[in-house]
Amino acid sequence: MTAVADQDHTDHSDRSDRTGPAEHDAPTGGPGESADGDRGGHGRDTAGEAPREPAAAETAQTPGEVPRKAADGAHARVPGEETAGEGPARRTDAPRGVDGGEARPEEGAGGWDDGLIARRVNEDEQVAAAAAESRVSMPLTSAPLAYDGALRSRLDALRELVGLSRTRLDSRTLAEAGRVLDEAAARRRLSGQHTVVAVAGATGSGKSQLFNALAGVAISETGVRRPTTALPIACTWSDGAAALIDRIGIPGRLRRRPVQSPEAEEQLRGLVLVDLPDLDSAAVQHREHAERVLALVDAVIWVVDPEKYADAVLHERYLRPMAGHAEVMFVVLNQVDRLPGEAAEQVLDDLRRLLDEDGIALGEYGEPGAHVLALSALTGEGVGELREALGQFLAERAAPARRIAADLDSAAVGLRPVYATGLRTGLSEEARDEFAARLADAVGATAAGEAAERAWLRNANRACGTPWLRLWRWYQDRYDPVTGRLAQRSPADEEATARQRVEQAVRIVAERAAVGMPAPWAQAVREAAARGAHGLPEALDELAARAGLPSGKPPRPGWWPVAVLSQAAMTILQVVGGLWLVAQIVGVMAPNLGVPVLLMVLGIVGGPLVEWGCRMAARGPARRYGQEAERRLREAAAGCGRARVLDPVAAELLRYREVREQYGRVVGVG
Repeated sequence: MTAVADQDHTDHSDRSDRTGPAEHDAPTGGPGESADGDRGGHGRDTAGEAPREPAAAETAQTPGEVPRKAADGAHARVPGEETAGEGPARRTDAPRGVDGGEARPEEGAGGWDDGLIARRVNEDEQVAAAAAESRVSMPLTSAPLAYDGALRSRLDALRELVGLSRTRLDSRTLAEAGRVLDEAAARRRLSGQHTVVAVAGATGSGKSQLFNALAGVAISETGVRRPTTALPIACTWSDGAAALIDRIGIPGRLRRRPVQSPEAEEQLRGLVLVDLPDLDSAAVQHREHAERVLALVDAVIWVVDPEKYADAVLHERYLRPMAGHAEVMFVVLNQVDRLPGEAAEQVLDDLRRLLDEDGIALGEYGEPGAHVLALSALTGEGVGELREALGQFLAERAAPARRIAADLDSAAVGLRPVYATGLRTGLSEEARDEFAARLADAVGATAAGEAAERAWLRNANRACGTPWLRLWRWYQDRYDPVTGRLAQRSPADEEATARQRVEQAVRIVAERAAVGMPAPWAQAVREAAARGAHGLPEALDELAARAGLPSGKPPRPGWWPVAVLSQAAMTILQVVGGLWLVAQIVGVMAPNLGVPVLLMVLGIVGGPLVEWGCRMAARGPARRYGQEAERRLREAAAGCGRARVLDPVAAELLRYREVREQYGRVVGVG
């Protein structure tokens, strides 16, 4: 391979005059052809000869032009077949064929030769025809991928979850979930009969060697120069995978078809193998290419070597984050031919230990998980075992759905902090009642009830009190506010205190509602409560004015007229007794102190007794009157607080409950 690379470097200036840019970028080191007939790559024949010069029609391409397809539509390159633009300088006097290409000399004819040993035309045609016949005999449909009911339900739940969360979570938080949905939809539209498997590894691990060993032909360039693989290269074992390779972004010049026997092709039927650039390449664009393709393939073959199998970059940056993708992983310990005796088993056991520490389930004893194998791509040891494992893996046709399910699991784990905390959430009835009580205290419901009770008692005392006491109270009322009325506006300090109480009540209920919720949803609850608290004190003042005591005096019970008549009778007795005594004093009437004095004593003592009795009888109605006034004010305050604060908070709690249920469907939990 190094000789071919050196020759390619030597002839670069000569090729640049004859080939387009697309040919210059073609990888060297092995023959091959894309699914659509695009030729590319350097090659050497089995005898070690240098490649034959291609036809003029194949080399004279414009940049980006796809080479002409073979007659069978899927010509496969064979070892030793060269690519466009390689070989020594072309003779301009070569005979031309009817199709515009160079006429090939017949066997034994005295045609021109460039000094290189070339394969005979009939050998090329026989091998290509055999490969085409084997592919035609085993057609592979490219039916779209179908997800099972559980996976479809989870994807629908994730789509609903993202829709419900767009106004609560930032786009970066939902970016991975959106990517999974997009990739799931894109992969579903493509072939479900093909499986795209990437070969990934660090520098020097021998992944390109393994790629060529699986293909059975040197396709990807290998060598000691680092990095060797600059762009992903795809190799397909059957037709119908062009759309899948287009999705990965591999151009036609980097697509190959191996020459396999019918038995080998049947074993890997439906495989699309992709050789990736080094994951630890010094070239940043190489790592970017590899990471981009890793996010799009259905499965991955991780290739490690005895020297770097424990590399921290590989484990911490790639294997550990993809631990949930164990069912679509193959971990291959390559270059075991370099390990003496039982060292290979010891290294393999240590590799299993590291994978277990990474959280990667190992597919041993029939359990689902990653396949761990040891092989040597150079000597072929263990490659057959990998082929067999790949064949069984491909036959299941489950890798694309497993990859989407694993991506879904990974996205769900990343979203867990913003959807689930494991704590109970919601607003209890006790918290609601406490909020209503705090608002009632802020508007002075208790004080209003007590004032109403006192007003009722005052009115009872005035109605049922003695005339002399009523006269005295009338004198006092000239300088006091009218009894039985509530002040409709509080002083400035009381208003400030009431506003602070309202704000405190809203803050407390918002914090209680946000307990146990993830930070974004807890913040949404607080914002909803804060929006409702705006203007709440003024609304409470208006409701207190409407729901408080009615203007004027409290209503009077039916026994008040009897009490008034009794007080009038007591007053008349006092007046009659007094006049009687005066008449006796002035001599108008005969002296008789017993009767008038008795009348006066009855009037003087009876009036206070009637008043005291009325006061005792008025306590019950006054208390009920005050309680009714307090109840009305509390209900008004609670209704205002519920409409402005509790209902918006409850709406946010309900929205969080919905997204939490959808998240449970995403993770597969009811």
